[in-house]
Amino acid sequence: MPTIMITGAAGFIGGHVAREAERRGGLSLRLMSHRRPPAGAAGAGPATAGSATAGPDPATAGPGSGSGFGHGHGPGAVVPGHRTVRADLSDPGSLRGVCEGVDVLLHCASQIGGTPEANEAVNARGTAALMAEARRAGVSRVVYLSTASVYGRGAFRAARPEELVRNPGSPTSGSRAHAEDAVLAAGGVVLRPHLVLGDGDRWVVPGLARILRALPGTVEGWAARTSVITAQDLARLLLGAGLAPAGDLTASVYHAAHPAPVTVRTLLGAVAAVAGPAADPAAEDLTAVRARELLAARGIAAQGLDMLTSDHWFDSDPVWRDLRCTPGPDFEAAFKELAEGYRRALLDI
Repeated sequence: MPTIMITGAAGFIGGHVAREAERRGGLSLRLMSHRRPPAGAAGAGPATAGSATAGPDPATAGPGSGSGFGHGHGPGAVVPGHRTVRADLSDPGSLRGVCEGVDVLLHCASQIGGTPEANEAVNARGTAALMAEARRAGVSRVVYLSTASVYGRGAFRAARPEELVRNPGSPTSGSRAHAEDAVLAAGGVVLRPHLVLGDGDRWVVPGLARILRALPGTVEGWAARTSVITAQDLARLLLGAGLAPAGDLTASVYHAAHPAPVTVRTLLGAVAAVAGPAADPAAEDLTAVRARELLAARGIAAQGLDMLTSDHWFDSDPVWRDLRCTPGPDFEAAFKELAEGYRRALLDI
């Protein structure tokens, strides 16, 4: 029975990964979280590891991935009998020995926002220290949950990692690029999602709802295309990348999204349907410049408009093919399953 350690296991994506691992069965889980134990997990052992929960990169997203369907935390993981370990990525000494006996490390934890120093301490230096522990303990596979935010701003159309140059635009995305470097130097695999939806999201859909409510109409037709994935599908990819035979992996960096991009018009229409009457768009079609002015007047960061007015479509066919995994439902079908949870979460927005 392979032992898998999941960092950020009490957070948004880490919680979904833990639940997916439990559903799959035949795995021994070690759940790493320094803020709180994942729901249903066994108590923490002495002087082992935890980490910051994964969340959004504000470089590209008011919309981004976060934690808690309106509850301020992730969905956790119902994993009775599996071990929870505690420590802190910002304290490398606390990581000593955390990877002993671990076969696969799924690193889903990141510091998001906060000071540049905090991002550097957790994402860059913390990940480097964790990779040193993984090498020392002989971990056979490391998979890191990164973000397409490492590319910075731009228009991306069916883009593959090997065609793009990283150009992070914030301390968070810059430090996550450094984390990628540490993982790749250790022989690990990096997955880069863009927008992540699901139980535990308090950034993507809530952020889009705020934008919709602040604007009196569409912005230049909302014609851009964007890459989206559900947290459940992302969990399947992370776990699959951790367990796949080495010969099946044709790359060390993959984009992680549903293969079919979504138009921003479709995405925002779905958000408007759950966000209440205030999100109903008017007939007016705004320029991006005017939209930024309106958002600024309401104190809403306009960075998210870059994602909504230019293509952010990342080719993810290779990861599904290499992992021999079938994508889940397309956006419209998947969002129907999530709509009621989002509707409840958006009552306070």
